[in-house]
Amino acid sequence: MRLLLAEDEKELSKALVIILERNNYSVDAVYDGKEALEYLESNNYDALILDIMMPKMDGITVLKTIRAQGNTIPILLLTAKSEVDDKVSGLDSGANDYLTKPFAAKELVARIRVMTRGQNSAVNATLHAGNITLDLASFELSSPSGSFRLTNKEFQMMEMLMGNPKQLISTERFMERIWGYNSDAEVNVVWVYISYLRKKLSALNANLQIKAARNSGYFLEEQL
Repeated sequence: MRLLLAEDEKELSKALVIILERNNYSVDAVYDGKEALEYLESNNYDALILDIMMPKMDGITVLKTIRAQGNTIPILLLTAKSEVDDKVSGLDSGANDYLTKPFAAKELVARIRVMTRGQNSAVNATLHAGNITLDLASFELSSPSGSFRLTNKEFQMMEMLMGNPKQLISTERFMERIWGYNSDAEVNVVWVYISYLRKKLSALNANLQIKAARNSGYFLEEQL
């Protein structure tokens, strides 16, 4: 799952990126409201974490602009303000949730999980394909033969593959969703992680494989 973080306090932003990546999210960070809108227009995100007090354009203005454009992306507001009127203003402007600084890392992750829960089609936060199950809470890939706890990018790739069964996912799509447009990673990094996942599926005696369509991408195929 890919998030956009708009927070002008750079040290806090760096800390939040680390926390979110450790919880298997891909994160792009921006530092003002205008940049947040530009990133949303050119990228595909699953949720936005938006600070209210930002330069160039404040978070409430960003929020109203996003909603006026018909964009329904889940939005969590962050602010040092704790007054009830500010919370009401944010929620009335279209925010999905509101978190006041300072906050615990666990609470932030929990709020994001709840806010984006409706985007997962899996029941009880799991995805199934063949004899393989992916737990979206524990990041475990399992079969009757055992289980592996996937790394951040392994998990995100497997979530995309299992969430879109039999659909071809291009290398560029993986790069966009997991590494982001600003990444210095080479395109062949996708093949490297596909290789890691194939080895894990083999060790789990999976009855499905990650197949490659030459120069196009990858998809899951169940072995009958």
